[in-house]
Amino acid sequence: MLNTDRRIEKIYYTIGEVAELFEVNQSLIRFWEKEFDILKPQKNKKGNRLFTKTDLDNLRLIYHLVKERGYTLQGAKEKLRQNREDVINAMEIIDSLNKVKGFLLDLKKEL
Repeated sequence: MLNTDRRIEKIYYTIGEVAELFEVNQSLIRFWEKEFDILKPQKNKKGNRLFTKTDLDNLRLIYHLVKERGYTLQGAKEKLRQNREDVINAMEIIDSLNKVKGFLLDLKKEL
């Protein structure tokens, strides 16, 4: 499950930080980097991946399609190629509904 409580404030994130943020293994991040051409993390002199906010946004789209919606990798690639804006809008709606759900559950606990 995606940890959305964190605020994105840094310029670059290591693969370890990204994996922790998305609660997945680093190997999955590397695999998605090879599979999806929208992921282009920079690499430092040592070859370590450095992810930007744009990379995180793209990873979030991939995570949403593959992990939350159950798309195959090929299906996710096609969906992003054909209807990227629809994916973004759907993901934003789901995030909003989850926030409302959390608020209502907290309210229920207080009653």
